[in-house]
Amino acid sequence: MKRVITSESVNCGHPDKTCDIIADSFLDEALRQDPQSQMAVECAIKNNKLFVYGEATTKAVIDYDAIAKKILKEIGYDCEFEIIKELSVQSPDINRAVVKDKIMANDQGIVFGYATNENKNFMPYPIMIAHDLMREYEGFRKKDNRFKADAKSQVTVEYENDKPTKILCVLVSVSHTESLNHDEIYSIIKKEVVEKTLKRYKNLNQDDVKIIINPSGRFVVWGSFSDSGCVGRKIVVDTYGGVGRIGGGCFSSKNASKVDRSGAYYARYVAKNIVANNLANRCEISVSYAIGLDKPLSIDIETFGTEKIELNKIYKIVNDNFDFTPQNMIDELKLLKPI
Repeated sequence: MKRVITSESVNCGHPDKTCDIIADSFLDEALRQDPQSQMAVECAIKNNKLFVYGEATTKAVIDYDAIAKKILKEIGYDCEFEIIKELSVQSPDINRAVVKDKIMANDQGIVFGYATNENKNFMPYPIMIAHDLMREYEGFRKKDNRFKADAKSQVTVEYENDKPTKILCVLVSVSHTESLNHDEIYSIIKKEVVEKTLKRYKNLNQDDVKIIINPSGRFVVWGSFSDSGCVGRKIVVDTYGGVGRIGGGCFSSKNASKVDRSGAYYARYVAKNIVANNLANRCEISVSYAIGLDKPLSIDIETFGTEKIELNKIYKIVNDNFDFTPQNMIDELKLLKPI
């Protein structure tokens, strides 16, 4: 049976992703000064205004304006931004529930982790190739100032009997200066981004792959001047491109006591271990939490009929070898280190 799967990625100049990067930079600075920081400082962007808002309980002294302006400049904005802040400390009710002799879950929530044996990264090919296109573009555009930071990619892969067999379509949209016409953009991006990326996927049939570049024709107005942005609106891009399921919360801006982030990371870690150890070809782990408790309320393992041993044995392996409590996830994955 044949089916197609399509996933997208976005570059740093996409306003949603810009906000993710800024918010995580606030978190990194907090963790650098105070690893026990409880952070949930988000932002939203439109035109030359950046709204910074949320909760921070930390001993760190954070220059939000300076951090945000540095990132905006690195992305390629050449205008001055007005930064509007609305910040408070974490609710004392939440803090008492979370910070005890060990860290408890900072919220209720359902998280998912997914892995597949399609490649050495244990990721679905569509989202992996889409991300790779954006990495290639980001490196290229920094050497050619005619191209700007706002960009998106989309990749469609054909599967036969759940095995990836062929790249069917690659779509890339990139922002640019007035000096370039569409034919020039198509030729340059095809050569410098698409072809260089696809060379790394020779194992997938690429005969007659459809390449679409800037179908809108023009992409001169970009970033926050063409769209608004907000933390957490690219959670499908941040996970598995729509192949694996996603939980109810985003990752960016949140420190590791918030299981939306740490639980999703750990569930991915466990799913990857199951696949890497050839217990299943595909695996999805679902975990649920309650605020103020450390042990998860439920753990579900889905192997989509690809398990190599009995499922109850996989459950036993997981229960014997992995600890989904927030404190352990933080310690095992070293989630208090700024990255």
